[in-house]
Amino acid sequence: MPNRSVYFNGEFVPESEARVSIFDSALMFGDMAFEMTRTFAQQPYRLRDHLERLFASMRLLEIDCGLTINEMLRLTEETLSRNLTTEAEDVDWQIMHDVSRGPLSLYSTVFPDGGRPTVSINCWPLIKHMGQFAASYTDGVDVAIVAQPAIPATMLDPKAKTRSRAHYQMALLQGARLGKGVWPLLVDPDGYLAEGPGWNLFLVKDGTIYSPEPRNILLGVSRSTVAELAEKIDVPFESTNLGRYEALQADEMFCTATTFCVVHARSFEGQPVGDGRRGPIVTQLQRAWTEYVGVDFISQAQDYARRLPVWEQREIAARKCD
Repeated sequence: MPNRSVYFNGEFVPESEARVSIFDSALMFGDMAFEMTRTFAQQPYRLRDHLERLFASMRLLEIDCGLTINEMLRLTEETLSRNLTTEAEDVDWQIMHDVSRGPLSLYSTVFPDGGRPTVSINCWPLIKHMGQFAASYTDGVDVAIVAQPAIPATMLDPKAKTRSRAHYQMALLQGARLGKGVWPLLVDPDGYLAEGPGWNLFLVKDGTIYSPEPRNILLGVSRSTVAELAEKIDVPFESTNLGRYEALQADEMFCTATTFCVVHARSFEGQPVGDGRRGPIVTQLQRAWTEYVGVDFISQAQDYARRLPVWEQREIAARKCD
């Protein structure tokens, strides 16, 4: 029976009791820095890299959460440890950090002990997320440019990971209208390919991996992993401006994010990428990624897909008992 706990403002509380005030700046302005990583074999994946970006995002937002990066690291490990026993030993986890500056001063009378930053760390089993995703590793995904553009760095630097993400939601809605399961791709103010809502894009042409030039994208931790693994498997990697033309000429196209690692795109704007199947570079990257993290994440997702119906029934039953 689920009994997960959350680190919330200095305490560990039951998941169902973690609450953010309606007066919090996160709700009022989307004024919150966040990070999401995962575990492999129940060990956090590049946790310090994610926390360094979290603290960089907080600095941009001028939020002092009252913790050092080492303290945040320790609390993250403790939060994970407290939750591991609620699932089987082969279940991996999503780890989420959310930090806002706390309630707005206008509502200070509601908080007689004084307002303070809101800091939360939660862990969520990856069974549902990756179980639902499993088929994409075989089938690939459909990518298409949508009307919603990326926000330019002159307005809000995309290298910071914040909850001010209405443009991502608009892109997702527009992608859904293009067809079921379409992955929306945003372009930057100059019309070049930028990123998807929460994932980075890559093209492969003549044996070289190309990534959009980084000035208007989130510099994903998994994007860095691609660059490192490309060197390991002796595949050239370049960052450059990319447009529709380059995308339509690509031999392969793929997307990356911490949760799913790397998945190939079978189509771009309704046209097949290559022959629509997973190409040799993506195959090499997936194998190298598996070796790097020590988990066959594709087989794991397929196993989670088989277990998902029972897991969901257990979750629902547990909620009814609360």
